[in-house]
Parts: sequence; structure tokens; C-alpha cells
Amino acid sequence: MTSLVKSLDAEVAKSPSLRSFVVVLTDDADKTSAVLTKLAAEHGIKNVPLTLVDTPQGPPAYSIAKDADVTVMMWRGVRVQVNHAFKDGGLTASDIKTIVSELPKITAK
Repeated sequence: MTSLVKSLDAEVAKSPSLRSFVVVLTDDADKTSAVLTKLAAEHGIKNVPLTLVDTPQGPPAYSIAKDADVTVMMWRGVRVQVNHAFKDGGLTASDIKTIVSELPKITAK
């Protein structure tokens, strides 16, 4: 996930109209908050807020896959344009390249 966050942070830095944020679903907010703070500091994340929700299943309206370790969703306006779910350990460097390549679906006018 760190590689994905770093890639998104770099893309947001290049495109002021692009917005991104990370939401970690957790049942241990204190531990997760410390991990996110450390991640941002160690990797110089400046353009992507790292946030958490203390509900492991996420908001019901998002229909997060129960077996997903990482879910990537991209919106344009109020419509989801991209939705990928990855099982634990399933997010690869190739997947990150695919996700970044889909950013024009969000930024295209």
C-alpha cells in the first residue's frame, strides 16, 4: 500500500486539480493512527491525507468487498469511475501502474 500512496502523492503534486485521500478501515484507531503518522513522516507524504474510520466493514453504501485488504475507488463528481479490490498481499506494482494509468478517467474534462 505504501507504493500506491507514494504514487498517488506524486500524481497529486503534478496535477493541482486532482484530489486523493486514503481511508483505512480499522478496529484499532489508536494503533492505526500511529502507523499512518509514521508512514507519512517516513515517506514524505504531503499531498494525500491519510485518514481512518473505526469501522472495519466501511460505510454500507460503498459495498466494500469483505475479503478485500485494499480497495481503490475513484470518483468524478458523485459517480465511481474506478473500483478495484485486492486481497491481502494481492496489490502488485503492476496493479499500481494500472491504477495510476486510470487517473485520466477522473481528471478528463
